Amino acid sequence: MGPFLLKRLLTLIATLAGASVVVFVVLEILPGNAAQMLMGPDASPEAVAALATKLGLDQPALQRYGHWVGGLLTGQLGDSYAYGTPVRDLVLERLALTVPLALMAMAITTVLALLAGVYAAPRHNRWGDVGVMGLAQIGIAIPNFWFAILLILLFSVKLQWFAAGGFPGWTEDSGGSPLEALKALLLPAISLAVVQAAILARITRSSVLEVLREDFVRTARAKGLSRRAALWGHVLRNAMIPVVTVMGLQFANLLAGTIVVENVFYLPGLGRLIFQSIANRDLIVVRNCVMLLAAMVIVVNFVVDLLYAAIDPRVKASDL
Repeated sequence: MGPFLLKRLLTLIATLAGASVVVFVVLEILPGNAAQMLMGPDASPEAVAALATKLGLDQPALQRYGHWVGGLLTGQLGDSYAYGTPVRDLVLERLALTVPLALMAMAITTVLALLAGVYAAPRHNRWGDVGVMGLAQIGIAIPNFWFAILLILLFSVKLQWFAAGGFPGWTEDSGGSPLEALKALLLPAISLAVVQAAILARITRSSVLEVLREDFVRTARAKGLSRRAALWGHVLRNAMIPVVTVMGLQFANLLAGTIVVENVFYLPGLGRLIFQSIANRDLIVVRNCVMLLAAMVIVVNFVVDLLYAAIDPRVKASDL
């Protein structure tokens, strides 16, 4: 396991380094001037230049990149241009909403997709299979922001079971409670999960169907193992590698999808912070938030690679 883990760690570090270069360069070549944006269109060139010097925007790009990477490694992310507060505090505050939202959406996605896929596969080309795949096709075609609006109209406006937006907080000090916070995240999580669950259900169904045709499944059934025991005890584990691959990619999509959904539900999460920072030309916040999202995706893929080895030892052996 040592060489396999070492190789994956080196790949993780190299990918993070490459992502930091891409994020920095892309934001550097964007048009516009952060100092001019903050000072306003009527500010004098001298005032804009003075603010740019204060913010370090007049330094060479390579020097600013080195300073930024050093800050990432030490946790000193600098101060927001627009908010005037440390970026680290802003990000940590918003992550307290975005991470639970993404995890809740991922949990809903996984449960719905596995149940639907495992139900449909043994009923190949029968009504159960056709019905599940038809619903999955509809789910894939629905934009999550449009589905979010439908959820608000039904459950918030018509039935009034949920608030249309906002977030009460996790503690009584912020005016909420864990139960109220989870309730406020439920509709956004469902709107994020529907499309991803539809995609994952189709992948699960195809993978389970392929494994069901293997000889070892027929042997297990011939020895008297029930269909349910064979399905959940043997087939599903052997079908999980493509499913886990897609789940890793979907977590990245869920994190990116929060940018839209958090604005629909007016949630003060990381996605909304990125949206507001782009509007304010607050590049230091945008750069750190995008790098954080990229790092989370890379780490998730690293964990997926480790899960491969746990699910199927042949993956580890072939990679040594």
